[in-house]
Amino acid sequence: LSVFAFSSCKDNAAEKVNEENVATAEARDAESGKFPAITFDENQFDFGTIDQGTPVEHVFKFKNTGEAPLMIVNAKGSCGCTVPEYSKEPVAPGADGQLLVKFNGSGQNQVSKTVTLTTNTKEGTETLTIKAFVTPKAGAGNEKKPIKTPTSK
Repeated sequence: LSVFAFSSCKDNAAEKVNEENVATAEARDAESGKFPAITFDENQFDFGTIDQGTPVEHVFKFKNTGEAPLMIVNAKGSCGCTVPEYSKEPVAPGADGQLLVKFNGSGQNQVSKTVTLTTNTKEGTETLTIKAFVTPKAGAGNEKKPIKTPTSK
């Protein structure tokens, strides 16, 4: 009779553990269906006309319009001339954030650069674009040089 009571206690403990595991799994699964979503005020910015070598910067503002905390895991410019700066802290659902993009003014004429964000959104990546018309500096190798012809002796 005592064996039956002992095994009965074990069964109750096992059932309780299983119920707790199921409840934990259900909560996890329900939560896994919730994603953050990033919504930018603008996803591209045009600096207009700038002088070559003149650094400029722009702040891209965004909101987490999803149901889970938003994380920007990485942000990478398309070249070394474009540098993003961002917070590594999570952005709560409904909260605002910002990302600073610095461009060093390199290149000539119409220039377009991108910043690719790696996030924990359902899409996983977002792309921002900056543009500028870069006016070449005088004496920067863009003036016309006379053509030298070989001389004969």
